[in-house]
Amino acid sequence: MPQSAHRLWVNATLFDGLDAAAEPMAVAVKDGRIAWLKPMSALSGADRAGFELIDAEGRLLTPGLVDCHTHLVYGGNRAGEFEARLEGKSYEEIARAGGGILSTVRATRAASEEELFAAARPRLEALMADGVTTVEIKSGYGLDVDNELKMLRVARRLGRELKVRVVTTLLGAHALPPEYKDDADGYIELVCRRMIPAAAAEGLADAVDVFCEHIAFSVAQCERVYAAAKAHGLAIKGHTEQLSNLGGSAAAARAGALSVDHVEYLDEAGVKALAEAGTVATLLPGAFYMLRETTVPPIALLRRHGVPMALATDANPGTSPIFSLRLMLNMACTLFRLTPVEALRGVTAQGARALGLPHECGRIAPGMAADLCLWETDNYAELAYSLGLPRLVQRIVAGEPA
Repeated sequence: MPQSAHRLWVNATLFDGLDAAAEPMAVAVKDGRIAWLKPMSALSGADRAGFELIDAEGRLLTPGLVDCHTHLVYGGNRAGEFEARLEGKSYEEIARAGGGILSTVRATRAASEEELFAAARPRLEALMADGVTTVEIKSGYGLDVDNELKMLRVARRLGRELKVRVVTTLLGAHALPPEYKDDADGYIELVCRRMIPAAAAEGLADAVDVFCEHIAFSVAQCERVYAAAKAHGLAIKGHTEQLSNLGGSAAAARAGALSVDHVEYLDEAGVKALAEAGTVATLLPGAFYMLRETTVPPIALLRRHGVPMALATDANPGTSPIFSLRLMLNMACTLFRLTPVEALRGVTAQGARALGLPHECGRIAPGMAADLCLWETDNYAELAYSLGLPRLVQRIVAGEPA
């Protein structure tokens, strides 16, 4: 009898993470990893020996989806602010009344790890039901050492208890907490001297992120955070050029960032810096949509200079309370004019690259983790085209149905 960990998917319409195969394919999995793949026309009887055969019946087989930018762990709810904005109140008015990000900070600080886990679990399960097998989860709503670490511990626990790969990112430099209202440099000192070392010492973070923006932190302050992250062996990411062009993307690229995210106001100099560094531009159409933005990321420039484009939900309580990566495929095509191939690459191969995992996930290729999705369609464009229909037939993690 074949080993249960040795499976052979046959008659699959394949999208391997970068391109669609020209003919039906067979994909072999051994011990949780892709062993080989072949066109069906070249498959022999000997190739089938020792495998449990699974007939895809012409359905689409893709890598498991990668959501490379989320804020899934938080306390509270900001639906009331959504309603208030629609009734005419400005973000500044809401913030002055105690709303905005600091309302999430208060709720997150007040919540226990158990409460945060219970709240985050259904959010993550919604992404998993959409085909996600790898997800990045950021902190950023604690804004002090103890509460940032609390959020990261919850994120790590989600990865242990659910069948999904979780990558964690420390986003201590997300906003100024109230106790540092007039002392941004002092808060950055806390992030660099205490928060990053503590997260590294406990093994709670894979990367460090910063929000480089006029309402958050300057380029110089972000560069201090990058230096501290590198000193502790942590990867670098950046929220940059979302609301204005401060040159944050170029600074992150110079520091060796895996990705810069949002990038609506990115200029050609910044795009060239990304291209030279091999830094990924992560597009977040959910926040663009919710904030009713009008400045579109410079897609043509990114294409022209060969900058890889990832795509993510930015799932968060304030600006993108959206827990569907397939919806992001549609939004990226509709709002940003990505092609379906570009969008699907963005949630597979390029999403993995944005997390520093290009050799682990996001591709169907020999040696990669056997994280796969089988869809009720034979056309990859269908994943971005139609909304609301349950297309996922099977989600596979490390070769096992999940």
